[in-house]
Amino acid sequence: MSDDAEKLAVALFSEMLTADQLVRARLRSALPKGMELSHFIVLNYLAQHREERSPAELARVFHLTRGALTNTLNRLEWAGHVHVRPDWDDARRKRVAISPAGQTAREAALAAIRPIMTEAVREIGLARTRAAIPVLREMRVQFGTREGED
Repeated sequence: MSDDAEKLAVALFSEMLTADQLVRARLRSALPKGMELSHFIVLNYLAQHREERSPAELARVFHLTRGALTNTLNRLEWAGHVHVRPDWDDARRKRVAISPAGQTAREAALAAIRPIMTEAVREIGLARTRAAIPVLREMRVQFGTREGED
């Protein structure tokens, strides 16, 4: 890799990692009391996909250990935001779905963070934001694929 390409790579990843930290901190502070960013991410996923998932599937989607995901699911279940039930085909497994209370909590979280996201897009500009999405998506796909190869 050329020196210019290495400098570009370091600059890109430095910006992405710093942006990730700043975005997470900003969204975390805006979420409703008691909701963690990890809770919102799981609720948002379940609301968008609208079908039950196993904890193992969710752990793979979020690149988490089963233990880390189990902790999040336990907190969401305790709050009444998800339903966790045995899999009718294999009682050793579980199925997870968002509850009506979880839908309401997700909507409250979205209402709290939507202005932050909208303002960021407005300041960056629609065209520049639209142009960034394919690059970020490709990086997500590339790293998601490589992580599974380990």
